[in-house]
Amino acid sequence: MAVQADIVALQALGWIAGQEDVLGAFMGASGLGPSDLRDRAADPEFLASVLDFLLMDDAWIVAFCDAAGLPYTAPSQARAGLPGGQAMHWT
Repeated sequence: MAVQADIVALQALGWIAGQEDVLGAFMGASGLGPSDLRDRAADPEFLASVLDFLLMDDAWIVAFCDAAGLPYTAPSQARAGLPGGQAMHWT
């Protein structure tokens, strides 16, 4: 699942980069600049943060998945395959 998770996260990063308003929100929330996006694109923890950001807005999920031809569950499933995405067990 990890390889697939990386692919979905990279697709999400590409989609975010192509949406001026969403990109501005992502960069503002993360504090990153354009060169940071390129430099960190292979970092699994960064890719997890990309999916965390995308998952904040249902409209973004729908638009991304429609553009990528993915089911709407793909971002959350991919997030589970990246660092920190494991389900919490409280017992």
